[in-house]
Amino acid sequence: MKLFVDRKWKKATYTIGRLYVDGEYFCNTLEDKDRGLKQSDSLLWIRAKKVPGETAIPQGTYPVAMDVVSPKYSAVKWFKDLCGGKMPRLQDVPGFDGILVHTGNTALDTKGCILVGKNTKVGQLTESRDTFEKLYKLMRAAADRGENISITLA
Repeated sequence: MKLFVDRKWKKATYTIGRLYVDGEYFCNTLEDKDRGLKQSDSLLWIRAKKVPGETAIPQGTYPVAMDVVSPKYSAVKWFKDLCGGKMPRLQDVPGFDGILVHTGNTALDTKGCILVGKNTKVGQLTESRDTFEKLYKLMRAAADRGENISITLA
C-alpha cells in the first residue's frame, strides 16, 4: 500500500495536505509547520532546523509499521478497542522518533505527527476519528495481506 501526502497549504504554524491511498484521494492531513526539511538533508541540518513538537517531518518516503504499540494511545480506550494501541508508525525518519498517523483537530494535537480528517475549518480538521478508523482498517488489512506500507510526503 502506498500513501502519498501532497502538502498543499503551508502556513506559519501548520500544514494542510491531501492524503492519497494507492493513488486515490482519501482525506486531508494536518501537520506542524513545514520547515523545508528533506529526507536527504544531513542529520546535523535537520537537528538545527527542527523545533521539537512544532515541525513537520522531512519530505521523503518512509516505511510504515503497523505493529508497534504506542504507550500514549494504548492507554486510550477508543484506540485500545480499535487497534490494541498499535498505531501506524513511520520508520527511519531522520531526526524524528515515534512519528504516528493519528486523530486530532489542530496543530496543537500533532506534536510532529500526521493527523487525518476533513479540512472543513481553516487550519483544522473535523471528523478525524471516523477518518482515522477507516484509514486504519485499510492499512491493517493491507498489512495482514503481507503488503508493505509506505508513505511519501511531498
